Amino acid sequence: MPPFRTDLVGTELKLCLKQRRVLNAKIVRPSNVRSPINQTNPRPLNTKPPQTQSKNEIQSATVSATPEQSNGPYNGGWKESPIDEARLKEMLEAVQRGSTTIDEALARLRDLPYEDIGFAAVDHHRTLRTGFPEVIFGQGKTPEQVASIAERLAAQGDRVLVTRTNVEAYHAVKERLPDAIYHTDARAITLDRAREPKRPGVVVCCAGTSDVPVAEEAAVTAELMGSAADRMYDVGVAGIHRLLDKTDRLRAAKALVVVAGMEGALPSVVGGLVAAPVIAVPTSIGYGASFGGLAPLLAMLNACAAGVSVVNIDNGFGAGYLAAVINRQSAVPE
Repeated sequence: MPPFRTDLVGTELKLCLKQRRVLNAKIVRPSNVRSPINQTNPRPLNTKPPQTQSKNEIQSATVSATPEQSNGPYNGGWKESPIDEARLKEMLEAVQRGSTTIDEALARLRDLPYEDIGFAAVDHHRTLRTGFPEVIFGQGKTPEQVASIAERLAAQGDRVLVTRTNVEAYHAVKERLPDAIYHTDARAITLDRAREPKRPGVVVCCAGTSDVPVAEEAAVTAELMGSAADRMYDVGVAGIHRLLDKTDRLRAAKALVVVAGMEGALPSVVGGLVAAPVIAVPTSIGYGASFGGLAPLLAMLNACAAGVSVVNIDNGFGAGYLAAVINRQSAVPE
């Protein structure tokens, strides 16, 4: 059967109900490990594993993949826990009978699967659990490793994000994914096949031009997650009038990312002007006593304005991710 499309789990369950069919997953277990499920008398869905069963035994079931995916040590690259074929059928039949809801079934599927490619275990179900695919941290990885992980993520989803990367890695990715884009300022690679409209509500500010790479990482992340990023760059406190004439745009935001190095004062100023949460990002920009971003980090942690949270030094990705989540959660249900 084709690889399990985790981003289509909900659709698959509904189709199973309509067509009265079940997924036909082939189960492969190591010969020296006892099956965690009694196939002749499957355990009810609402009971816990017997106390005599070890965690390793419960996690021993594996789902086989096609020969093309047999790259890892888990007999085909796919590993699932703790669901096997019998319990999956039981769960789907319970959904069909109405004794289990689709949401409850989806909750049980959130633990699987991942694909082992030798040097990395690619988490294909992260979208189902968190709403966004696994993100590749490019720093420390070879271009070939980045390209391999990106290719596997793209095969199972419609969005890919690589942070802290370079042009060499981008060329390796583009050979496999021609529609990938390199963002020079953000040092990021993106692939967006979702083509969804962007939801307004995220503002990204930075104090100076030297902070733009971190701010761009935040903006690119938020945009790939479905938010439109309103950029306001070079609006630091040394020329506060550059910020104050943008007050209407600031107050229209549902979440604001504020990036600053040096003394790190900008988030406190913005936090005093808006009602929305402010995500402060200290950068490593500054002279000696800034201690590589420690000075602005401490300043932001001690912000006088309420509603200011702080991420790690130079962590534009984390700030953009959080802003996009806040913006998504604040959307009015249709």
